[in-house]
Amino acid sequence: MLRDEDRIFTNLYNDFGSDVDSSQKRGDWKDTKEIISKGKEWIINEIKLSELRGRGGAGFPTGLKWSFFSQRDWFQTTLSCNKR
Repeated sequence: MLRDEDRIFTNLYNDFGSDVDSSQKRGDWKDTKEIISKGKEWIINEIKLSELRGRGGAGFPTGLKWSFFSQRDWFQTTLSCNKR
């Protein structure tokens, strides 16, 4: 059986709230500070290694797209989110 800590979607049906405080209580943000401290180059390289691609039809590599953003001064103020 899948352990709770191995689940990607821990709040799929929004049973436990979707606000930041609820997410933090569930531990959804537990490694975020550590990941950010590794720097944008490390993060982008991890995305490239994952071979994650966009869903816009062309399947453009996400790591490559993010590398374009990282060359701008506003990279640190950019947040990319998907929500229905």
